[in-house]
Amino acid sequence: MADVSTYPRVLVVGAEPFGHATGTGITLSNLFGGWPAERLAQVHLTATAPSTDVCRRYYALDPRSAPVDYWTRRLMAKGTPGGPPAPDAGPAARSARGRMWQHMRAVADLSPLVLPRQLLSWARRYRPEVVYSVLGSVRVMRLACGIARHCGVPLVPHFMDDWPTTLYADGELLGLGRRAAEANLREVMRLSRSGLCISTPMADEYRRRYRIPFAAFMNCVDGAAFDGYRAGEGSPGPRSAEGSVEFVYAGGLHLGRWAALARIGSALEHIVSPLPPARLTVYAPERDLERYAPAFADLSAVRLARSVGSTEVVPILRSADVLVHVESFAPDLVRYTRLSLSTKIPQYLAAGRPILGHGPGELASMRHIVAADAGLVVGDEEMEPLVRRIERLCRDPLLRQRLGDNGYSYAKVRHSREEVASAFAAHLARVAGAAGEARR
Repeated sequence: MADVSTYPRVLVVGAEPFGHATGTGITLSNLFGGWPAERLAQVHLTATAPSTDVCRRYYALDPRSAPVDYWTRRLMAKGTPGGPPAPDAGPAARSARGRMWQHMRAVADLSPLVLPRQLLSWARRYRPEVVYSVLGSVRVMRLACGIARHCGVPLVPHFMDDWPTTLYADGELLGLGRRAAEANLREVMRLSRSGLCISTPMADEYRRRYRIPFAAFMNCVDGAAFDGYRAGEGSPGPRSAEGSVEFVYAGGLHLGRWAALARIGSALEHIVSPLPPARLTVYAPERDLERYAPAFADLSAVRLARSVGSTEVVPILRSADVLVHVESFAPDLVRYTRLSLSTKIPQYLAAGRPILGHGPGELASMRHIVAADAGLVVGDEEMEPLVRRIERLCRDPLLRQRLGDNGYSYAKVRHSREEVASAFAAHLARVAGAAGEARR
């Protein structure tokens, strides 16, 4: 670890605190892992209990500082608008309930926000050199910009998805939502000397779009995740007790991912002898498993398992023969995910297991799998090519071994936390240093 003085004082601003239950929380915890405790603090909006293994200094913003948002979200939590409809709801229900939920979300997000004096005083006492935020909503943009202006320091935005393209793009509140999002994003860029993105394709596009420098920083993997695997020495045969080929998915089922997984489950039922039987085991958050269970009810080759804690992920991934990554083919969701790199991809690669990717081939996540030569990608919704790729993975254990080895080697170079987190700290230090020079 570098000398403490090489780390700038960073104030992280976001909806959720550091943690290990969400993709964003995991990415933040890994990027800031090992950061000196006195040089890291966070302002967050939710009442979620923060994790203290990475950051120990928190300010939880009272939800009543935005009273319209507070009462609207309480109303939504009680189920008045119904939230996004379940996958087995009819088209009319999906349209009516979905639109109502979108408008209610916009009302909550665009409601007035007051920065309490206590918060501003707390931030001044901390003396940040950089405000860092993953943004994602109008309210968080306003909060991050307000604190950066008050403290007189640069804002460093980190984009995990291409939400600037999709946020309120359906005309919520007669277009007011979209105009508010665009206006606040312009203020973000005005306060930023440079930005960060979750993938290299996103960084390339954002440099052209916003005309400021962008660098790519994605989830990284702790060195312990690489232990116990030796490229070329693992058993290439099936690992499950029944002798079948075990496909494993670990992650959320939202953003239409449940549909792609159900299609894989259907394809697995086409596997016939003399190929070994195959099964897809899905590990997902409990709320997703409950909500999307009907989509898998008739698929005998799919097993819905359970939610897993962060400490269980590595052994579960290593227990698989093939790891599965999916994204939706729905055009509105493709716009949102096309430049993103899922948190799980570096974890999958580090596990040394081949990956079956199923989603539009142009997505950054699918391109990353191909670039690593770590798996097979099926980039369309047709059943026949999906069945063929699955059969190939089931038939050829040496192919599985080669792809897994490739992914492991790629992750060691590109996703090791020791390398990525050091470069991340150096980047923020340069931003803070440049801002300090400009003030002198």
